[in-house]
Parts: sequence; C-alpha cells; structure tokens
Amino acid sequence: MWYITLETQSGMMMTISIICGFLPTFFLSPFAGVWADRYNRKILIMLADSMIAISTLILALLFFAGYKMMWLLFVMSAVRALGAAVQMPAVGAFIPQLVPEDKLIKVNGINGSIQSAVMLVSPMLSGALLTFTTIEAIFFIDVVTAALGVSVLLFFLQVPAHRKAQEAQTVSYFADMSQGLKYIKEHAFLKKFFIFCALFMVMAAPAAFLTPLQVARTFGDDVWRLTAIEMTFSVGMMIGGILMATWGGFRNRIHSMAFGTLCFGVCTVALGVIPIFWLYLVFMAFVGVAMPIFNTPATVMLQEKVEPDFLGRVFGVLSMISSTMMPLGMLIFGPLADIMAIEVLLIGTGVIMVLESVFLLGSKVLLEAGQPKVKPIEPLN
Repeated sequence: MWYITLETQSGMMMTISIICGFLPTFFLSPFAGVWADRYNRKILIMLADSMIAISTLILALLFFAGYKMMWLLFVMSAVRALGAAVQMPAVGAFIPQLVPEDKLIKVNGINGSIQSAVMLVSPMLSGALLTFTTIEAIFFIDVVTAALGVSVLLFFLQVPAHRKAQEAQTVSYFADMSQGLKYIKEHAFLKKFFIFCALFMVMAAPAAFLTPLQVARTFGDDVWRLTAIEMTFSVGMMIGGILMATWGGFRNRIHSMAFGTLCFGVCTVALGVIPIFWLYLVFMAFVGVAMPIFNTPATVMLQEKVEPDFLGRVFGVLSMISSTMMPLGMLIFGPLADIMAIEVLLIGTGVIMVLESVFLLGSKVLLEAGQPKVKPIEPLN
C-alpha cells in the first residue's frame, strides 16, 4: 500500500489495489468456511500461510529482475486475499479448540495485541529499509517471517482435529454449505449482527484506507509520516488488545461493540478536522484502540454463541461480508477522494458511525445475544 501511495498518490489506484485485496476473499470465503468445519483447521492455516509466502517470493524475484509493474502488486494482493479467505474462518474456529470458553475474551485480546505488535514493528522496519534499500528486500523479509510462523504451527502446536474433521463426511460439500446458511437464517441475532458489521465496515473504509493518501496530500508525502500513522495506529491497537485482555469489556458484548463503534466514529471525525500532524497522530492511536474494543467482543460472541460444528461456516460468512463491504466502501469513497477533500469523507462517515452505535444499543435481539452464558450452579454434596 505504501509503494502504491507514494508512486501514484491516486485514490483510484488505491481503490483498485484494495478491491484486488478483498474481492477474492469474497468468492472463496463460503468454500473456506466449509473447509474449516470439514478439515483440520491447523493444516488449513499452514497451507494458507505457505501459499502467501510462495507468491511473495515469486513477486520479490520478479521485482529483483526488474519487472516492477504495478499490476504485479495487484496480483499479489489478490493471492494474499485468497490466503486470508482460508485463514479467517479457520483461525476464528480454531481458537475455541485451544482455550476454555471463559478465557476467550482474554486470549482474543492478547492475540489482537500480538498482531498489533507485529503491525508496529513492520512499518518501522519497512520505513527504515525503504530509506536505504529496495522494496524487494522487504518482500524477502515477509517470506522469512511467514516461514517461521508455519514452522511454529507445525512443530510446537500439537492440537487434535475437531470432532467433525475426524468423522467420515456423510453430507455433500454443497449440502454442508446449505446447512450453514440455514443455521444463520434460523438465528435472528446472526442476521442482525452481520448487517451491523457490514454497515460498520463500509463506514470505516475512509479511515482504514484513505488516511495515508490524506497525509500525503495534506501534510506531505515523506516516508516517515506514513510510518508514523501506521505505528501510532498499531500502538493503539496493541493498547486496545491489552485493555480487552485485562478488562474484558462490558458484561454484555454488544455494549462493548457499541462503545468501540462510538469511539471509532468520534476519532474519525477528529481526523477530518485536525490540522496539526502530531495531534492527528494522537487520534489515529485512539482509532487503533477502538478497533479491538469492537472486534474482540464481536469475535468472542460468535465463538460463544455458535455451535462448534458451524463455527467455520459462520466465520466464513463474516469473512465474505468483510471482503465485500470494504471494497464497496472504497468504490464509493475512493473516486470521491479524487474530486473532494478526504477530510469531508472522514467527518461524514464518522458521524454516521456515532449514529450506528446508538442504533446498536436499541436492538433487543442483539442485546440478548450479547449477554454472557449463565453457568449452572453445581449442587453441594
């Protein structure tokens, strides 16, 4: 994304890149969700990581040979999107196999913090490397880190496959997919949950993808500025993940999601009105904090409320929605960013997100689903 931003400074080119990075996820996610319920989830995660690493290695070699065409980056984005389509439902369904239910919020919070720490280190290294080396060197580093991740899964994490993966598959592939869709239709809270997530993702698109372009246009296209906004966002996400791991959020998962949406909306408005760069970075950090406050309880609510045999398919639908709504938002906001100030887009979407948080608290179905499970009291002997 950095390379495209600095080379083109075009909202349209960024939109194409983002569409390539999400649309393949949309098409593969329904199938990947079924795979996550039918097959060993750990192996699926490893295969997805390996595919991404191999494609990155090929891209690095092409760039090293002098083939630095922009369309190669778009192809790479599409390949990574295919890997993400497999990973998201597999990881979402895999975590409940590793930890007890009462530790899900803590583990998901820690997982978010670790991912944020990686996001923090990555732009620091990338920014440093871009000042004295080429982009292909960064690609090679990506390959090495992916290989390390696969090795850890292969040699140090021994977890038996879930029950459905160990059984003989008596239902056809498409029947499994149909059963997953039927399961979602029969649970009203899932339908409303997905609709809200879709609206959230559309409105979050400018803050998520157009802020690098905004910084390049408004404050300057220096590499250190782009490094700074990614670093502060990652620090914020890391703090938010630690906060969720220690605090756990409100008792009702929906209250936490609404609070995260409210914070995200307010900070998005702030990004559209602040003219001072260091203050801009402060609110970018708060946007990062808001993300785990929304994402962690949303993920945990699905892990708690959805039956284990359907987790992969439900997370597959969530992945499909995520991959659709973000590009849809960029199809709207990307071209607009070339004809109007990005600040206007940030203010408008931020206000809508504040209103979304109010509507979320007004849904009785979601509020009921957000209540934690009540454990039965064991009789005294």
